[in-house]
Amino acid sequence: MNDILTMINDAMYTYILLILLVGVGVYFTVRTRGVQIRLLKDGLKSMLEKAPEGADGKKKVSSFQALMISTASRVGTGNIAGIATAIASGGPGAVFWMWLMAVIGGASAFVESTLAQVYKIKDGDNFRGGPSYYMQKALGKRWLGVLFSVALIVCFAYGFNGLQSFNMSSSLEYYIPNYASTQFPMILGIILAVATAAVIWGGVHRIGFITSVIVPVMATVYILIGLVTMILHIGELPGVFAMIFESAFDFRAMAGGMAGSAVVIGIKRGLFSNEAGMGSAPNASASADVDHPVKQGLVQTISVFIDTLLICSSTAMMLLVSGIEGKSGVLDGIPYVQAAISANIGEWAIHFITFSIFAFAFSSLIGNYYYAESNILFIKDNKTLLNIFRVTCVIAIFLGAQADFSLMWNIADITMGFMAIINIISLFLLGGIAIKVLRHYEDKKKSGGEMSFRGSDIGLEDTVWK
Repeated sequence: MNDILTMINDAMYTYILLILLVGVGVYFTVRTRGVQIRLLKDGLKSMLEKAPEGADGKKKVSSFQALMISTASRVGTGNIAGIATAIASGGPGAVFWMWLMAVIGGASAFVESTLAQVYKIKDGDNFRGGPSYYMQKALGKRWLGVLFSVALIVCFAYGFNGLQSFNMSSSLEYYIPNYASTQFPMILGIILAVATAAVIWGGVHRIGFITSVIVPVMATVYILIGLVTMILHIGELPGVFAMIFESAFDFRAMAGGMAGSAVVIGIKRGLFSNEAGMGSAPNASASADVDHPVKQGLVQTISVFIDTLLICSSTAMMLLVSGIEGKSGVLDGIPYVQAAISANIGEWAIHFITFSIFAFAFSSLIGNYYYAESNILFIKDNKTLLNIFRVTCVIAIFLGAQADFSLMWNIADITMGFMAIINIISLFLLGGIAIKVLRHYEDKKKSGGEMSFRGSDIGLEDTVWK
């Protein structure tokens, strides 16, 4: 079963999704005239805007909190182990293609998150939405939205969250002899399950608060470690950058095996690290209370850049200046990172990597859960169903700390690929609406008047933007 799923997984990502995700990114970069670069300053300003207060006096979800929820899901152990595996498999050139995909993918992230804002719905005093919602409201295909929601729930709530729990657990093997055969995996599973339950039963405000504290602090510390490493090895940086660019365009190596080349591995790592166009981040984008949909679309492009250009690049630099060469199947993943950072700044840094894994993985648990909750509510807005779902999510986290999830990893990858295909088709069909909203924003900006948006401004009636 696992071998069959691996074959499906490889074929889906190498031959279908790679083309679709690159295609949609380039297409929207051209159509928006490079909105992800051109209006980056606007995105930074929007990110710092405060959310208004609700009728009960509580703050609504701000742009920054929605950004941190999506960044929490994007920034996980893949930013550490995934980059190490990419370099070990595809060589240093994979980093260049990862960078390029972050820039191109920013346009896809803008379009899907702007659409999520346009077609969001009221949920009490807050908002929720995402691809399922714009599939139903804009395309008139609820069945497609339900299909997308089911794929996302299986992928994020059970697959990815079980895997994040497993990664946290396995990182303790360095400290505890025969770790897997002790009671520690079960104890850790209980701790993680209880901690996650305390957050998810606290609602979107608690989720937003937790992620807006953990993510920026952890990401900043991790990036600083990367900067310290680069400063300590500043003389080697020109050689490292030369190595990245030379390896990126080693066409003779590419001719020997395109699937394992720096190009394909770097593009895959970049795309599936930042999730631009995959349909996951819009679930967080819809929750923000902003005065124009474009503002949150711009803010979400920043999440792509934080994930890939900052955090993934920090890992890449730590590895490439260390002088330790990774090799697929021999020295890759977490052991490669641990060996490299130990060589860079001392053995104490191994403990920092372990702490980073815990912080990034726990924030991912919360971000992933939020995506899944929004889609459960899309299928059926029922409190009993929601509570049952929350219990199953907590159980998945508990079991994940104690099991090898290789089979679940393949299932999660395939369901994520499936939801990405559905979302990309929807983006091609609905992208014109996001472009109209962008033009409306730019016209408002030029006129210098108060920034506001109503659906009727671009001919849309059935929206919350009245």
